[in-house]
Amino acid sequence: MCTRKSPPQAREMVWDRSLRHGLAPLLVPSVLTPPRPLLQCSTVLLSFSRSFRKDPKSRVDFPATSVTVTEIKQYLRSKEIPFHDGYSCLHAPSFFLERGRERLGREGFSLFIDKTTGQFLCKETLVEGSWEDLQDCVEVMQKEGRASLSPDVLLGYPESQEEQEARESELREVQRIWSASTPFSDLPEEEAQLVKTMFGMGKIANATLKKFGVRFFKPTKSLVFPWFGGRDLALRGLKLLSARCEEAGGVAYADATLPRPSAYHNLFGLPLVGRKDLEVVLTGREVDALAVSQATGLPCLALPRGVSCLPPALLPYLEQFRRVTLWLGGDVRSWEASKIFARKLGLRRCSLVRPGELQPCPGEAMAAGRNLGRILKASIPAAHKSIVSFRQLREDVYGELANKEQVAGVKWARFPELNKILKGHRKGELTVFTGPTGSGKTTFISECALDLCMQGVNTLWGSFEINNVRLAKIMLTQFSMQRLEDSLEHYDAWADKFEDLPLYFMTFHGQQNIKTVLDTMHHAVYMYDISHVVIDNLQFMMGQENLSVDKFAVQDHIIGAFRKFATNNSCHVTLIIHPRKEEDDKELQTASIFGTAKASQEADNVLILQEKKLVSCPGRRSLQVAKNRLDGDVGIFPLEFNKASLTFSTPKSKTKLRKVKGDKAETPETVEVAERPEKPARGSKTPKAEKGLTGTEGKGGAEGGGKGVAGSGGKKQ
Repeated sequence: MCTRKSPPQAREMVWDRSLRHGLAPLLVPSVLTPPRPLLQCSTVLLSFSRSFRKDPKSRVDFPATSVTVTEIKQYLRSKEIPFHDGYSCLHAPSFFLERGRERLGREGFSLFIDKTTGQFLCKETLVEGSWEDLQDCVEVMQKEGRASLSPDVLLGYPESQEEQEARESELREVQRIWSASTPFSDLPEEEAQLVKTMFGMGKIANATLKKFGVRFFKPTKSLVFPWFGGRDLALRGLKLLSARCEEAGGVAYADATLPRPSAYHNLFGLPLVGRKDLEVVLTGREVDALAVSQATGLPCLALPRGVSCLPPALLPYLEQFRRVTLWLGGDVRSWEASKIFARKLGLRRCSLVRPGELQPCPGEAMAAGRNLGRILKASIPAAHKSIVSFRQLREDVYGELANKEQVAGVKWARFPELNKILKGHRKGELTVFTGPTGSGKTTFISECALDLCMQGVNTLWGSFEINNVRLAKIMLTQFSMQRLEDSLEHYDAWADKFEDLPLYFMTFHGQQNIKTVLDTMHHAVYMYDISHVVIDNLQFMMGQENLSVDKFAVQDHIIGAFRKFATNNSCHVTLIIHPRKEEDDKELQTASIFGTAKASQEADNVLILQEKKLVSCPGRRSLQVAKNRLDGDVGIFPLEFNKASLTFSTPKSKTKLRKVKGDKAETPETVEVAERPEKPARGSKTPKAEKGLTGTEGKGGAEGGGKGVAGSGGKKQ
């Protein structure tokens, strides 16, 4: 094992960067993810049962050594290592190959160094590691005067007996399913056509399915997509796709992978790509890749995690292509993902297929008899000019009008009343959330974020006030909707399900420098395609380091930095800020947010958790939307807290929803609560502002909690 001395002791060279950097175990071969051992055979859906995993929950630290592409280039030049500047990676000759084995010229450069992280991969030997590992290898080679290194020079930590058995069990399960699955050419013709129809690929020929190695697994009625990789193109994993009929008459699809999704890096169709192919089409589903390949003959690859994430570990395999066309689907979410992925791949070589009625996803386009080649030729460049006319914006504007519900964002499943006001959770926005001390701000936001995460929104938590263990305990309780301390026998089952969520945690706690936090957020967006960041909370993150300067100016600078981050990275940032000190009998307003007006001005949404401290009966909490930049709708609705599950809900039996308009001259419909007004505590007077219902932001949206007002659809003035 080669090492480089670094005080106080030598640092081992290992693949497992997660143990050094505190990163999620995603991209490193030596990190073993215990298997999903046995498929529970059912007629439709797949479910996995796994033994208890000892892996820590995914967390995100800022890398130990932040490196820029300029620093990487300077280092390579100083060591006289030739390199070629690629789209997302630097290409260099691999020193893990014996001299004479590598091909000459740039085409023989098989070592790829990520420009953003410094992570490297040798495509010939599949050796990979961090930027520090690469430096270690170069130093050892030059010190010992060697021309190359053995691929085994980077050693991982030895497996435990449990880990080794788990890995072997997983491989056996992969082989068992693959051996038990049936090629489509061996199925009776009627059965094969029925299966194709069920999965929306009625026009896909058996020859295409055979070329890609697709099979059918009868016990669970699932399609089997193989993952062939490694030097010998051995079977490394599987994805199984199942279908079920919904009550509404549609078909819902569910997939499961071996190994688990975070370690499943299969670019489906990669073994069919030739070394000289310069153009490729990327799709979000394997079925779409089959359709494009059959209809156009172009090289086509399916991303392993669809539109949710493009792992940087896959970028070296896409470097050879001069033109990349992203056709990820036919909805707005696919369109947004295409633009984000194009940044990673290099804008100048990417083209995007705009979704629309005449340009659905490839599988649907083939079923409808569309010309897929013509649709690909009509794709638009990902890079745009700095100045455009309405002609270039025309289709984008039409798309937003035609897909109003999708443009509004991801809907909350647990908070339908919030959907009625905010319409949804959108990328690129900044939400400011405040509420009285001890009212349950962290608990409420954790459930809101969990709700979105369960729907596939990649989420990063920055909890500076409470530690990650306590936060994860709260979220797991909300996820399971029960007190797990009373039923510990169910803990492993719920923890396994919770672990599969796209949820990550920063390891910061207490005061942190804003630059370090932003660097970590940028790193997480690049590595895991994070689309929602929660900062809890601003005051704890700032700490006491700025007492000697204007703390309001520092806070404004931080808020501006988060606003810029949200916009530039198409990522939603939820920022929790403590309010000013207010009297107990007064409701909070937008002006109650601590600091200057910068927070409410920069925010797209302002949410206030109202609490009647002088009332102890149920319904004393309510959520107020005081600002909504999308369409101006503001309002307030009551919340009930379930202490057992740590969840909030709207009391259905108490509310009668009627719309409210901000203009009092019009006859407004009101949103009322069918319950008696609560009497104020003795000795306290009802503030004048609470005697009427207003829809203005300056008045805090819809005030009047003492009179039982529950919500509104009013416009802000």
